[in-house]
Amino acid sequence: MRLVLDTNIWLDWLVFQDTGIAHIRQLQGARHLEICIDAVCEAELVRVLGYPFGKRQLNGTEQAAAIARCRRIVTRVDAAAPAGDRARLPACRDPDDQKFLEAALAARADWLITKDRALLDLARKRTRNMQRPAPFKIGTPDDFEDFAIA
Repeated sequence: MRLVLDTNIWLDWLVFQDTGIAHIRQLQGARHLEICIDAVCEAELVRVLGYPFGKRQLNGTEQAAAIARCRRIVTRVDAAAPAGDRARLPACRDPDDQKFLEAALAARADWLITKDRALLDLARKRTRNMQRPAPFKIGTPDDFEDFAIA
């Protein structure tokens, strides 16, 4: 199974050690799933790792270590999906989030894991047949856990 994680999920993994994604870490560690990232999504992660997180900000060494951990975990997707395929993706109301849909398409992902409201709205619209469906599931870490357990 292939997954693409949005930036906030990566922060949960690399910065906050959020227990809400422990099942994803465990499945990846056991090689039961493959996590993919493309250059555009990785560039956003690099940029965001430089932001302050409340009272905490990662120094340069910590940022580099986080990116190195990410790169050890992922399969890099180097080629974008063809333009015609990208044109058939649903349009996210937040254009900044479209890159995650495109990365999931290029990776031939089964899931895009996110907590982002605009991306999750696409999943709800998909189930109501109001918009072109994505060729992968879009859901939260909890949605994925429910699926993985079933």
